[in-house]
Amino acid sequence: MQVNIDQTHWYDRIWASFIFFTRLPFWRLHQPPQECYKTVVEHWPLAGWITGGLMAATLWVGSMFLPYAVAVLLAIVVRLLITGALHEDGLADFLDGFGGGGNNRERILAIMKDSHIGTYGVIGLILYELLLAASLFSMTPTIAALTILAADPFAKMVTSQLIMMMPYARREEEAKAKTIYRKMSWQAGISLAIQGLLPMGLFIYMTNVSWEYVVFIPFLVMYFLYLLIWRKIHGYTGDCCGAVCLLVELAVYLVVCSQHISLTTHLSLLTSI
Repeated sequence: MQVNIDQTHWYDRIWASFIFFTRLPFWRLHQPPQECYKTVVEHWPLAGWITGGLMAATLWVGSMFLPYAVAVLLAIVVRLLITGALHEDGLADFLDGFGGGGNNRERILAIMKDSHIGTYGVIGLILYELLLAASLFSMTPTIAALTILAADPFAKMVTSQLIMMMPYARREEEAKAKTIYRKMSWQAGISLAIQGLLPMGLFIYMTNVSWEYVVFIPFLVMYFLYLLIWRKIHGYTGDCCGAVCLLVELAVYLVVCSQHISLTTHLSLLTSI
């Protein structure tokens, strides 16, 4: 028996997002109606509070007891375990599909649905993880932890715009998750913005990072990826969302890296007051 999404409890939709986007055993505590999984993107940044929070805590606490490079790698591993490498899988499929599918829409979609990883996916994942680790390692533990807390939800909020900008590229029965995200209402859009912008706003306030760059450049990355996706397959897939999310998040880290010296000085002054 199908349940109308609007008749479900608000916490059912949040719970569905936590179950969908993490591997933490939320499902043992409560199992929301199946229809709620069509709304998971509306609370994607909120799931990012969990994944980003645990990753940041691992890095910051780990840096007190371990060499910093080890703490950075351990933090990345923790996030991979928490998410089940969901977005990394999407990035690999995205790179394989768009790298090896040429301009043939059906071939791109077929490659992305194939569970085997190809050359583009392998090389892309290696380069992505190296850039992620190097960018975090270039920051102090405090700046890195604060950046993770802000970048994770923010990237998910930015990427969520894809489902409003274009249709799903496949039929619902062909979707990997067997569901298609619904278009967001204005109320859901406001909630989504708060979830993603609140941590970023606090980060900008605490670090005095140039907000124009740390906000504008990730949006620019998302827009150019949107243009590529639209030109190639005329719609989004879950793999596209996962890939865009990671690349937008990486853009935040790289922007922060470029301003790291001034950020460290500002944070030192702030904590000394």
